[in-house]
Amino acid sequence: MEPMDLNSDVGESFGSWTMGDDESIMRVVSSANVACGFHAGDPVVARATCAAAAQEGVTVGAHVSYRDLAGFGRRFMDVSPAELTNDVIYQIGALQAMAAAAGTTVRYVKPHGALYNTIAKHEQQARAVVEAIRTVDESLPILVLPGSVIQREAEAAGLRAVVEAFADRAYNADGSLVSRRLEGSVIHDPEAVAARVVQMATDSTVETLDGQTIGVDAESVCVHGDTPGAVAIATAVRAALEDAGVPVTSFL
Repeated sequence: MEPMDLNSDVGESFGSWTMGDDESIMRVVSSANVACGFHAGDPVVARATCAAAAQEGVTVGAHVSYRDLAGFGRRFMDVSPAELTNDVIYQIGALQAMAAAAGTTVRYVKPHGALYNTIAKHEQQARAVVEAIRTVDESLPILVLPGSVIQREAEAAGLRAVVEAFADRAYNADGSLVSRRLEGSVIHDPEAVAARVVQMATDSTVETLDGQTIGVDAESVCVHGDTPGAVAIATAVRAALEDAGVPVTSFL
């Protein structure tokens, strides 16, 4: 059975405000998408999160976003390609420094929230993100939705595009994620999420919100760290994968 990477968004606390249980989820996942300070996180949190990942042998990725702390990076921003490129370069570089201070390295990039969804369809912004990664380190893979514009642009530029699926998010029939504004967009039942991920890993399919079955041939599955019960969900997912004979390990 092919292995599956299990990733989670972490490092999203800010100052005295706490988001998620990073310490616990780090014991379950194989890759950690660490916030770089633009949608969440701060230098103290970033270094501590990278240190926790290093201690648990978890691969660190830069979770880059629009410059949108107030909106948690979930609002589209009509920024110029040059500005977006520089913003992404800045975020990767900042996390690289914090990771080095914590005894580890940044091994991949995962866009966050609205940026992730936008570059699935928006050519100019997708190219801007690709240019940023190529400028910093063209060996860094990027996590992408299958069949997306960013996957095409990344591969055309010689970057490794790692197809990602979402454990706790509902899908539309076209393979996009259901908007968080809609009921049923986030799945909270650990057993239901675990069953979905096993189906993804063993059958390369997933059920959509309207009951259809679509293909999703992913190398990595994301459990959102800010979802209520995220640790229980991630634990159930990992146990179910291992019970199904699917090794959980980083895609790198």
